[in-house]
Amino acid sequence: MPVEHGGDIGRAAARYGIPREQWLDLSTGINPRGWPVKGLPPECWRRLPEAGDGLEKAARACYAASHLLPAAGTQAVIQALPGLRPPGRVAVIHPGYAEHGRAWARLGHHVEPVAAERLAAAVAGADVVVLAHPNNPTGTRFPPELLLDWHRRLAARGGWLVVDEAFMDPTPEQSLCPHASAPGLVVLRSVGKFFGLAGARVGFACAHPALLARLEEALGPWPVSTPARRVAAAALAHRRWQAAARRWLHAGAARLHALLSRHGLAPAGGCALFQWVPTPRAGEIHEALARRGILTRLFTRPPGLRLGLPGSEYDWRRLETALRQPDLRPLLETAS
Repeated sequence: MPVEHGGDIGRAAARYGIPREQWLDLSTGINPRGWPVKGLPPECWRRLPEAGDGLEKAARACYAASHLLPAAGTQAVIQALPGLRPPGRVAVIHPGYAEHGRAWARLGHHVEPVAAERLAAAVAGADVVVLAHPNNPTGTRFPPELLLDWHRRLAARGGWLVVDEAFMDPTPEQSLCPHASAPGLVVLRSVGKFFGLAGARVGFACAHPALLARLEEALGPWPVSTPARRVAAAALAHRRWQAAARRWLHAGAARLHALLSRHGLAPAGGCALFQWVPTPRAGEIHEALARRGILTRLFTRPPGLRLGLPGSEYDWRRLETALRQPDLRPLLETAS
């Protein structure tokens, strides 16, 4: 069975009978004001991807990473990494992005879901520790120094620390990319969330060159299309836009936190791109909002909602108006 993800507007439109264009999608955590893609030259569609087109250079500079490898989104890397090690013990943060544990289990590794507060203890007995930072969906963060200590302990016995930094771009000072050339540390980055370029399917693995060589062999030639490489390189080099986007996202996150709190859905975590609301009424609230064409990301273990940022003032008003409706009030009053 495939893992359910956010963003499936087609499925939601069919289920609730609301046309696609009328949905407010808060389910993905993707920046609703993403990097503005302009016209691409026609030769992008005729030429095979070339490694010397500036993408790797722009990514290394943006992420402060010495060595990295582009891929068709970080999902491709997530699925390939487990095949580069013999089966072993893998501790995966829970709740978290479900594709991590699924990929390791598929190739015969023993996967143990571990709560964030128990990860430090799990390091002692694991061959690989996998986490998202900040975590998805809870927004949990760890001091970079602690993560680097975990890496040193794992690497000393041939283990890996895999850190998925899909939501790290708003806080680049906390990234482990500058350290990822050391053996045993793998850091994943993507242009999907912060840059709003999820459809381009461009991600990166930052790691030791020897591991990247094996990963490149596993992924095969031309994993990223020429148009996607061109767009991603330009976005990664656009530092002025990145600085403005960080300011807007941090302000939006504070605004969303305040809005949800006013209506009885005080977030327990989150980051600049989403807020996390654990609540036993998650399913009912998700359903009530969906009936109004507002899609949130529903989690069941533990029950909770992840909400991304509205992109316009109209979207903000639409969300607040929905939360004020009489049929939601009893759910919100008992949400905590």
